[in-house]
Amino acid sequence: MPVVVLDTNILISALLSPQSKPYRCVYLARTRNIKSVTCKEILDELKDKLSNKLKYLALSCEAVAQEIISFSEVTTITNTLQNVSPDPKDNMVIECAVIGKATHIITGDKKHLLPLVSYQGIEIISASDFLKLFDPESGS
Repeated sequence: MPVVVLDTNILISALLSPQSKPYRCVYLARTRNIKSVTCKEILDELKDKLSNKLKYLALSCEAVAQEIISFSEVTTITNTLQNVSPDPKDNMVIECAVIGKATHIITGDKKHLLPLVSYQGIEIISASDFLKLFDPESGS
């Protein structure tokens, strides 16, 4: 079974577009067809973006985070992984994947994460490419 870290942009896309490929990835995690791993830092970034960019109420942001926690293993990262991605915020995603023994990071970050392709054997992949590999019924 794939073990995945769902990047913040995937979680937000899934929330905003229920017919999207990111939504299908979250659905696979929610239904335990894949294992989701996350960390407090990813959840905090998610709540921050929902609140500040999309103007969600604090209660709604917390409800979204709790939903993700309900189907994910929450790991503790040390924030010591640095200089892997040009964007320092991406290092927490990679560190979460390493500590959580993920097989894949699912992201829409074409600028920083996707160009890395992999890190320590962890594939960094788009939602579309992940679904082609692990969800043939998605019509990808």
